[in-house]
Amino acid sequence: MSVAFTKEESAETASETFLPDRPVSPHPNLVTEAGLKALELQLSQARAACEASNAIEDVNERRRQAAGPMRDLRYFAERVRTAQVVPGPASNETVAFGGTVTFSREDGRVQTYRIVGEDEADPKAGSISYVSPVARALTGRAVGDVVNVAGQELDITAIS
Repeated sequence: MSVAFTKEESAETASETFLPDRPVSPHPNLVTEAGLKALELQLSQARAACEASNAIEDVNERRRQAAGPMRDLRYFAERVRTAQVVPGPASNETVAFGGTVTFSREDGRVQTYRIVGEDEADPKAGSISYVSPVARALTGRAVGDVVNVAGQELDITAIS
């Protein structure tokens, strides 16, 4: 039989179906209870997307459609497996993982952030990763303390 009549993937199609793994942070995977639930939800959504792609009849299209969900499935499975749930802070005397801190900057801006795990951090929504420079500088400090981050002074005004 002629090669013209066989259905083989081209090199281009094959490269489209393989996506490299998402990078995993070298830091411990600390999460809040809500962060673990969010990771579990994302894992189940990735599983559902993989299952949905299996219903596609064309093998090349199925591989293309499954590439992203498979990568997400590997990532979220690893993040759920390595998650270390950290309970909320026992007191509001010092800044800690899971707590919320308000500080003022030299330019007069006042910002409030909750310190959370890397996967649940969203600065626009008011949460930052515990490994961020700001969170590292603030952790363990108390109201009234002033810390220097990237040449700017941050004055802690509230902890909750």
